Amino acid sequence: MGKKTKETKEKPLDKMTATELRDVGKQIPELTGVHGMNKAELISAIKKARGITEDSVKKSDSSVRKIKEKIKNLKTEREAALSNNDNKMAKIYRRRITRLKKKTRIAA
Repeated sequence: MGKKTKETKEKPLDKMTATELRDVGKQIPELTGVHGMNKAELISAIKKARGITEDSVKKSDSSVRKIKEKIKNLKTEREAALSNNDNKMAKIYRRRITRLKKKTRIAA
């Protein structure tokens, strides 16, 4: 009876750590400067070398800036509501601010 060898599948590039991506990048002869790249750069370089097209749409920084501007406006409105002892509206503004903060984290 012989041993059964199980083929190991490679993890998706997005799930790999930066060190794992560097090891993969070292094996590709077209890539240079692998050690100086961060994770996002490594993923895009490896995909480009393998001929994989990237179809993810990146959100622009301008959308994050717009959201942060909304947060700033809501904070001033919340402060005004607190000074007028309108706790109900202050609570609503606080919830809106936290939702927008979550959106900025997702967009980044």
